[in-house]
Amino acid sequence: MNKVIFLFGPTAVGKTKLLSDCFASMCEVINADSVQVYKGLDIGSAKATSEEQKDIPYHLIDFLEPQDSYNTATFVSLCDACCQDIWARGKVPVISGGTAFYFKNFMFGLSSAPQADMTIRQNVASYMNSHSLAEAHSYLASVDPESAARINVNDGYRISRALEVYKQTGKPLSSFKVPNTVRNNMSILLIGLTRDKEELRKRIRLRVDQMFSEGLVDEIKSLLDKGASLDWQSMQGIGYKEFLTRFSTSSELDSAPSSVLDEIKEEICMNSIHYAKRQITFFKSFSDVHWMNPEDKDAISALVEDFLK
Repeated sequence: MNKVIFLFGPTAVGKTKLLSDCFASMCEVINADSVQVYKGLDIGSAKATSEEQKDIPYHLIDFLEPQDSYNTATFVSLCDACCQDIWARGKVPVISGGTAFYFKNFMFGLSSAPQADMTIRQNVASYMNSHSLAEAHSYLASVDPESAARINVNDGYRISRALEVYKQTGKPLSSFKVPNTVRNNMSILLIGLTRDKEELRKRIRLRVDQMFSEGLVDEIKSLLDKGASLDWQSMQGIGYKEFLTRFSTSSELDSAPSSVLDEIKEEICMNSIHYAKRQITFFKSFSDVHWMNPEDKDAISALVEDFLK
């Protein structure tokens, strides 16, 4: 039975540091973050630094151009190939990140719902950009009440996906079969990282401050110079979308008053806090999770060592 470790938790909880400290000897990391796959999106995505990547090998990180598309089906396919490679070398894959659907679909497999039709996806994206999330959620409730009931009104990605399926098939997303048994006879250790709510909020704010001090604005300018826009999937990520909704050129951003940058910083903080709450809610739907504080490294190391025996 092939072994896999899941390491997940909300943004800023402390996953990257823990990987170097507790998993380096027998494991390799497969990135399960939908933004860290993109080249040049380093600071805003809190990507592992080159030094951190020297401590433990990383896969599926920093390999796509910012204008490329990436979806759950692609992740599962590439993740499967990475696991086979890691197992063949006698190591254990640690799938780590915060994109919850990646974990769920890797574990159980993909829904029987069809893959996205790009024309329909663009039409839905246009609708989403011209309507509020509350309006989009209300529309989803009228055509797929079951999906709307389980999708948070602020979860634009899942609302969009459910609308895409309805537009493409005429059927609600909830009508398609979703697997609920672990694929490929895998043995999976699920480790969920958790912190006190107020502590996590402070860590998120500290991280956003650090992003700005490390040069997030310059990173955005570089992306704008390459033609970045909200049409790029990568620019929907928190830390990027907040800039792209205001600026379309680097010169516009360059002349922005500090008060606007302060507003953007606060917006990134609040969006990150709300996102962390949604992540926690989703991850708590998994069963058999070992919920651990990232500071309890001895207990986490012991848990991993026992699993790897």
